[in-house]
Amino acid sequence: MKLVIISGRSGSGKSTALHLLEDLGYYCIDNMPSGLLPALIEEMQREGTQRDAIAISIDARNVPTSLERFPDTVAAIQSTGIDYTIAYLDADDQTILTRFSATRRKHPLSNASVSLEEAIWKESLLLSSIGSMADLKIDTSNLSLHQLRDIIKKQLAENNDTTLALLFESFGFKRGVPADADLIFDVRCLPNPYWDPALRQYNGRDPQIIKFLEGQLIVEEMFTDLCSYLDKWLPRFDANNRSYMTVAIGCTGGHHRSVYLSERLAKHFTDKLPNVQVRHRDLDE
Repeated sequence: MKLVIISGRSGSGKSTALHLLEDLGYYCIDNMPSGLLPALIEEMQREGTQRDAIAISIDARNVPTSLERFPDTVAAIQSTGIDYTIAYLDADDQTILTRFSATRRKHPLSNASVSLEEAIWKESLLLSSIGSMADLKIDTSNLSLHQLRDIIKKQLAENNDTTLALLFESFGFKRGVPADADLIFDVRCLPNPYWDPALRQYNGRDPQIIKFLEGQLIVEEMFTDLCSYLDKWLPRFDANNRSYMTVAIGCTGGHHRSVYLSERLAKHFTDKLPNVQVRHRDLDE
């Protein structure tokens, strides 16, 4: 049996994730009281249910004391020996505010005396114990519904391997650092193709940019150093039962240098790990 626990703040995309897993054959339960999880697992194991994939959503509508006891719930799940993953979705405060304004939905914690901003802050505190234990964190601030569904499908539904799932994510510092990054490398010290008017229109996947950057010795040094670091330390993360790792590569705009290196690193590690993906935050929009 495989269990996926989806959590995160309201407006972060939990419903999208749960609906996708349901489409893929998961038995899904929305807003389940977290304290009932061990009993659900025990019941299904006792009945020998044919459902081998379950996804449940836990959010701030739970009783606060149940959320505080979430680490105890996880310990009880671990004692059953089933394969489980905790995925925590989130977005920056302004994005969540914008999403609620656009849909005119009511936040589950807001009322006549609690504003939307206060509800969002309160929700962060209530879900902090789940977020701190998440195996996979996904920042949906800059993701379209299509991109989120693709990530959920690849990271959760299709990843049945027990080894580390590695994601290389390019980004531009001018739009901030990805909140879901585990490791961040700054490559703004490398020559920037943006300053060549003939190259500005291209991105790091185009042959014009690849040729430019491959001709720079410092770029090769950066690539070699990144490979050496990751070759040494990724096995340590894997040995520590780490299921997911997001390596973020940042340049100024997220179109040239970071894209080139993310693509090249993904290609390098594809030969070493079975689950390697690449995403370009500021390019794939």
